[in-house]
Amino acid sequence: MDDNQERKDFSSTESDSQLSADEETLLDQLGIVGAARRKFLGQSMAALLGTFAFHLLAKEEAFATLAAAPDAVFAQTPGVQNAVKVLLKINGSAQRLEVDSRTALLDALRETLGLTGTKKGCDQGQCGACTVIVDGRRVLSCLTLAASCEGKEVTTIEGIADGDNLHPMQAAFIKHDGFQCGYCTPGQICSAVALLQEAKNGDASHVTNNLRTIAQNLELSDEEIRERMSGNICRCGAYPGIVAAIREVHSGRETAQAWHFASDEEIAVALNQESKADEIV
Repeated sequence: MDDNQERKDFSSTESDSQLSADEETLLDQLGIVGAARRKFLGQSMAALLGTFAFHLLAKEEAFATLAAAPDAVFAQTPGVQNAVKVLLKINGSAQRLEVDSRTALLDALRETLGLTGTKKGCDQGQCGACTVIVDGRRVLSCLTLAASCEGKEVTTIEGIADGDNLHPMQAAFIKHDGFQCGYCTPGQICSAVALLQEAKNGDASHVTNNLRTIAQNLELSDEEIRERMSGNICRCGAYPGIVAAIREVHSGRETAQAWHFASDEEIAVALNQESKADEIV
């Protein structure tokens, strides 16, 4: 095998196979081989793509300046179908909306009003992430038509707090670590707030022992809380913290926080213990 043949074998690449015989001869005559050839081809391709993009942009700008022909036909911009006007009171503020009669309250809140605190989970009424409060009662907004809430008062997670002051339920969720990813938390909190009102009203649940002795201001056991919150799913499994938060707000009795942020001293002690353990190993 001569030197020229060996050089050709080592310098051939996948890109070389796409070159014509004249192009290969020209590159050989220029002494562009091996890594230099691959770099040259890469630069050439980049320049070609840049030129193509420049011409494409120029064409788009030229088309944009052209006037439409008098007989041109354009597709109609889709508007609101089956439009109905709805007056809602959202978090204390009156909102007049024009929506499709089939629009769910969840979509009206998120897409029309921009209140994205209410989450869309299963969109089938199974997970409870979309729970909001309508006239004091919790509802699944994904299964509730916005048109059916005409004249009603809707409270979302954005309206639970009093300005910068957290609702006691929100503060309790933080204190008892009642959430992890936080996706279901807005629905959990709205459901828990409405649950307290249900207890005040004396509403029964599936696990209520004696329906004949029901009175207002029910004392809810942990079993009652779990049953009444069973429609709200937490995929992170933060149920113990959720129950503890609701129990504290419902009873009005402060309970000890089960966790706290580590201080600098505690972090230093932990790091020291780890270093000692590494030395023993």
